[in-house]
Amino acid sequence: MSEIKRVVLAYSGGLDTSVILKWLQVEYGCEVVTFTADLGQGEELEPARAKAELMGVKPEHIYIDDLREEFVRDFVFPMMRANARYEGDYLLGTSIARPLISKRLIEIARETGADAVAHGATGKGNDQVRFELSAYALEPGIKVIAPWREWDLASRTALIAWAEKHQIPVPKDKRGESPFSTDANLLHTSSEGKVLEDPWQEVPDYVYSRTVNPEDAPDVPEYITIDFTKGDGIALNGKAMSPASLLTALNDLGRKHGIGRLDLVENRFVGMKSRGMYETPGGTIYAVAHRGIESITLDRGAAHLKDELMPKYAELIYNGFWFSPEREMLQAAIDHSQAKVNGTVRLKLYKGLASVVGRQSPDSLYSERHVTFEDDAGAYDQKDAAGFIKLNALRLRLLAQQGR
Repeated sequence: MSEIKRVVLAYSGGLDTSVILKWLQVEYGCEVVTFTADLGQGEELEPARAKAELMGVKPEHIYIDDLREEFVRDFVFPMMRANARYEGDYLLGTSIARPLISKRLIEIARETGADAVAHGATGKGNDQVRFELSAYALEPGIKVIAPWREWDLASRTALIAWAEKHQIPVPKDKRGESPFSTDANLLHTSSEGKVLEDPWQEVPDYVYSRTVNPEDAPDVPEYITIDFTKGDGIALNGKAMSPASLLTALNDLGRKHGIGRLDLVENRFVGMKSRGMYETPGGTIYAVAHRGIESITLDRGAAHLKDELMPKYAELIYNGFWFSPEREMLQAAIDHSQAKVNGTVRLKLYKGLASVVGRQSPDSLYSERHVTFEDDAGAYDQKDAAGFIKLNALRLRLLAQQGR
C-alpha cells in the first residue's frame, strides 16, 4: 500500500465515504483528494466540504463541481436519442451518471498528480464495474481502490463502530438500521435494499421521494409541448431552455402528476437479480416525447434498426461500457439518424401517464394524401398491393404445397 501517495476519492460526505476517507488515510497512509459531483441530486453539498476539511483534507484538494449541464447534454441526451431502456423498462438513471463521475475523477487525478482513485461502491453491485471500466478506459495505468472489497467491515454496525473509534461524526439517522438505500441525480432517484428486498411486497409509499402518488395527482390533465432539434429537446411550451433546465422543469411536471415510477426486478451485470424502485419523472416525459417526434420524422427502416440496436446500446451503458468503441460506434449511427428529428410534440400529463397527443415537424414523413380514407387523387394505386402480396406469399405457398 505504501506506493500510493495520493488518491482521489468520489466523496458524498455521507457516512460510507467519510469512513472510506479516513480508512484511506489510516490504511494507505496517503493524502486524500475529495471530489463531490453536483449532478442535480438536490442535496446541499457544502457540508461535504466542511466535513472533508475536518478530516484533514487540504482546502485546495476539495473539489465540488457543478456538472448538471454536462451530465444532461453529453450523457443523458445522447442516451435518450437511442430511446435506451435496459431490459425494456429502466431508463438507466444511475448507470449513465457513473462514466461522468469517473471522467472527472481521472481529470482531477491528473491535475493533482494522484496515483489512484477510489470509490464507495460495494462488491455486489454494478457501480464498481462502471466506475472502474470507465477509469481504466480513460487512464489505463491508474490504480483503483475499492475499500468494500478490501476491508472487513461487513455490516452497518461495524461501519458505525469504526467511525466512532476514529472520531468520525455519525448522524443520528444513520445509527438505526436504514430501511433502504438511495441514489439520486437530475435524471432519477433509485431505491434498493431492506424493505424492497422481498419482490412480492408492494413498495411502501414513504419510499417515493420524487413523485406524488398518481392517485393523488391533479384530477385535470395538463398539456405541454416540447420542441426538438436534431433529436435533442430545446424548448418547453415554446420557451428555449438549456438541457439541464429543461430536464429540471420536466421533473417538476412529472412530480406533480405522479409520472415515472418503476418497480423493477433486474439482472445485475455481476449475475444476481435485484429489486429496485426508480423514479424518473422528467426523463419519462422526455423519453415519450422523443419517441413521438421520431414517429413522424424517421424512416421505417431507420426506426426499426434503431429499435433493434437499442437493447445492445442500453446493455453497454448498464454494464459500464460507455467509453468502449462499440458504444461509440452505435452512438455515431444513432446520432446520424437524428439529423431530421426536428419539430414539436404535444403531451397530455395525467395521473401517472405522459401521452403523446400531437406531433408536427417541418421534416415530417407523414403524408395525409397517401394515408387518407377519402379520395387520394391517384397518390396511391391500391391495385399495386396485389403483386406485392403475391411476391411475399410465394415462399409460404411453396412451403404449404410441400406440406411443411
